[in-house]
Amino acid sequence: MKKRYLIGGTLAALVVAGVVALNLSPIGRIYLPSGTGIVAKQMCSLSWVSGLDPDQAYAMYLEPLLGDAGSVIGYTMDEDAHEVRASVLGLFWTQRAVWRDGLGCTLVHGGHGFDADLTVPLTHDFQPMELDTTHRDAWFDSDALEAALMSAFDDVESDSRQTLGVAVLHQGHLVAEHYAPGASRETRFHGWSMTKSAVTTLAGSMVQDGLLNIEAEHNIPALEAVGDPRLDAITIESLLRMTGGLAIAELNNGMDPNSQMLFTQWDMPHFAATRERLYAPGEHWQYMSGNTILATDTMQRALGDTLPEQIAAVRARIFEPLGIYSAILEPGENGVLQGSSYMYATAQDWARMCQLYLDNGVVDGQRILPEDWYSIVAEPTPGSGGGYGMGFWLPTEDTGLPPETIMMSGFQGQWGYVMPEQELVIVRFGATIGVSSRSGRLAREVVASLRTPVTNSDDTN
Repeated sequence: MKKRYLIGGTLAALVVAGVVALNLSPIGRIYLPSGTGIVAKQMCSLSWVSGLDPDQAYAMYLEPLLGDAGSVIGYTMDEDAHEVRASVLGLFWTQRAVWRDGLGCTLVHGGHGFDADLTVPLTHDFQPMELDTTHRDAWFDSDALEAALMSAFDDVESDSRQTLGVAVLHQGHLVAEHYAPGASRETRFHGWSMTKSAVTTLAGSMVQDGLLNIEAEHNIPALEAVGDPRLDAITIESLLRMTGGLAIAELNNGMDPNSQMLFTQWDMPHFAATRERLYAPGEHWQYMSGNTILATDTMQRALGDTLPEQIAAVRARIFEPLGIYSAILEPGENGVLQGSSYMYATAQDWARMCQLYLDNGVVDGQRILPEDWYSIVAEPTPGSGGGYGMGFWLPTEDTGLPPETIMMSGFQGQWGYVMPEQELVIVRFGATIGVSSRSGRLAREVVASLRTPVTNSDDTN
């Protein structure tokens, strides 16, 4: 009997030791919490912000992403409380995401003053554009344009790009759109890192009004709080250009600092600010969301003292003047807007933001962006191989896209193309994992369908 107790005690001790060791390892500290975090956050946002069916959202966005980890990570949804909890085997590494009206979903790690009752409702319903067939037929080979759009969606027997929505504007007119089953023009699509382009647009609006100097040093509060003089030279511009030089590597593998920041931290700017400095600002280009988090935190502080005031200011600056009323920019637990990754909007409203750049920053006679803002964001950042400007991607020679194009781009195949010479905006959204979205081909085929408009002979005199 004593021997049995001894064996049982030894086994229990080994189990406890194993659990402790796992918790202290990168798997326990980062990978599993990141896994439960992304499940809780995405299921909350895709269900109650995007409006997708939860089962469809999980199958498309999460199941392929999780891989083997999906067999041990489960979730529960509380429809009344608008809350999602995800955990490993229903017991471990539990993460909770909470939906709030007008604010979307936020991972809540431990309170930290989080106000679950705070709401900032949208002021208007989404205002859809209607298809302008007259403009389309004058400027496009309509059959070729339709074929280009349809080729962007899955042949269910041969591929799994999982395109959900595409919209095309020409000279500001809606000339084409198409949505997969389960999605519609009302669906708020997750832009992932397209959000960085929206934040860069916010920066432009603040520069235009004299509220922000993107070249100013000693101007990043989260870095100032660290008290390291080596960080003084980091500017908003260096952050938006991804040359901040901090060790916030973004690998999207669940083990990288970016995953740790997005899914395990309640104060993301502080996490980014306290990472090791690897390079002097401007010295090395490396795409990392933590840069944009620091920039967003800085800009947000200049827009008001409270989160509702700051949200209202963002809406008044870059959403409402453009007729964008569906956009939700989600905050983290401490109220800092998650400017690297968490904006949701309809395809048409994402296209409206792209259109602002075709219109040289002017809407209804009101200048929202500085006159030279397009050239600033389209200036290649040294070290990026010509592929990144400021908050926007740029086409390299091998893409076959017009050289003056700028592009919004996000994880899982989110794309927004701005083509000044062709006066085109093309947006594509989906849940593409492990295969090419072929969005570049879509853009090229839309350009190829453009033709010289048919003119009325009576108007040529």
